Amino acid sequence: MSDKVYTDYFFDEPAFNTHDGGYVPLEEAKVPQQPLNVPPLLKPDKETATDTYYTVVAQTGETQFLPGAKTKTWGYNNSVLGQTIVFEKGKHIHVTLKNELPELTTFHWHGLNVIGPYVDGGCHAPVYPGKSSQIDFTLDQPAATVWLHAHPCPETAAQVYHGLAAMVLVKDEVEAKLPFPRNWGVDDIPLILQDRRFHENNQWDYRADYDPDGVQGPTALINGTVNPYFDVTTQRLRLRILDGANRREWRLHFSDDLAFTQIGSDGGIMPAPVKLTKLMLTCAERAEVIVDFSQYKPGDEVTLYSDDVPLVRFRVHQFATDETQLPEHLVDIADPTVTPGLPVRKVVMSGMDEEVMIDGKKFAMQRIDARQKVGDVQYWDITNTNTMNGGMVHPFHMHGTQFTVISRNGHEPYPNEHGYKDTVGVNPGETVRIKVKFDLPGLYMYHCHIIEHEDGGMMAQILAYTAADPNPSYKLMDMDTMMQALSEERGVPMDQLWMGGMESYAKMGMKM
Repeated sequence: MSDKVYTDYFFDEPAFNTHDGGYVPLEEAKVPQQPLNVPPLLKPDKETATDTYYTVVAQTGETQFLPGAKTKTWGYNNSVLGQTIVFEKGKHIHVTLKNELPELTTFHWHGLNVIGPYVDGGCHAPVYPGKSSQIDFTLDQPAATVWLHAHPCPETAAQVYHGLAAMVLVKDEVEAKLPFPRNWGVDDIPLILQDRRFHENNQWDYRADYDPDGVQGPTALINGTVNPYFDVTTQRLRLRILDGANRREWRLHFSDDLAFTQIGSDGGIMPAPVKLTKLMLTCAERAEVIVDFSQYKPGDEVTLYSDDVPLVRFRVHQFATDETQLPEHLVDIADPTVTPGLPVRKVVMSGMDEEVMIDGKKFAMQRIDARQKVGDVQYWDITNTNTMNGGMVHPFHMHGTQFTVISRNGHEPYPNEHGYKDTVGVNPGETVRIKVKFDLPGLYMYHCHIIEHEDGGMMAQILAYTAADPNPSYKLMDMDTMMQALSEERGVPMDQLWMGGMESYAKMGMKM
């Protein structure tokens, strides 16, 4: 393994969210430290050699975050966030999706390569209150840390903020042979990074906190825990880190500038490990890292920070010596040749606040913006037209595929961007070239993953089609149907229905 250690965040510092006019700085919560919550593994309903069956329930609940009143929350098979779901490559997966919320929702499998739009779970796959839906798919992608979250445009941000986000693990035989920690809850630990503002009686108030450039709160929640600690009982820890926030970037580093090793990104294990002292994640990005505590002794404490705010304190206990070394090469990443004759697809992300758009248009549920044949390999150039002075990093996400990052403004991608990705942060004034291939047909979304931006229209749709069926027909959700349903579910007239994303359309004189 290379001895080179990278010591910067890679992204352009003038575009860090700390420079936003609406930036909400994190504050260390003045509450006692508490054990880090590790979401348990969801038990399958049934499992055979070839098939696995799950029931995933979106439900309401109450969660004790702070002393005093419990917070009203939503979650998957849990009061908030969710139990961790495990899928094995090659298995045929059957999932019953149950909605026990007071309003419609969808179940989006962020990072899974599954057929769209219904199995993928974007806005066209609503599950209504008190109803269930069945999906099934055969999983064919490498081991990875992906996630499940609600995606009912333009209510995605509000529902994720309510708590609808859960980690999903994909496992395969290649990853299983690598020398990684994998004892869940002991040396294999999820870190779902989110932030919230607590109002009167410890409640969340999304509407009060609404900002079209992304809702932020001063209190960090790690796996739904405020001010957590974790007891380290092994020399090496594998941390599966997810930026599950609506808006916040996380600039992560340890006390003592402790170096750590990134082994995985959004779509799975990277070709080679990369050693870092600093790691920045934009919204929806994931990173798997291994931290070695061999230089510490029982009683020591190592803190994970974002900027200068502590997130998790790792309390070191006695552990056995671990001489495991990571190989210089971890996995092979496919590099298919671009299909001859295809032009470079150009995608332009523009605007801030209510003016966000893709290719000069706001998202329309029933409009198909692009087409690409299944199996074709095409370059996409993703451009962020914001200026560095006051502009934002826009995290670009694609449904239904994992891509590879080819270049940033014609130069090498960041050192930890050589694996499969489904989300990539694009700096102001930058063009990021990615290589895209769809393996399955369907209608898929691509968008900024600052969730208020996607709700506000910074989103588009692509049809992945086959030669045998170049013009498939899908029943697509429309805004009138959704608004009528929410109006009835909330018991308010249509003209009094509030959705943050719709303000962006109204202020621009547009309709979804």
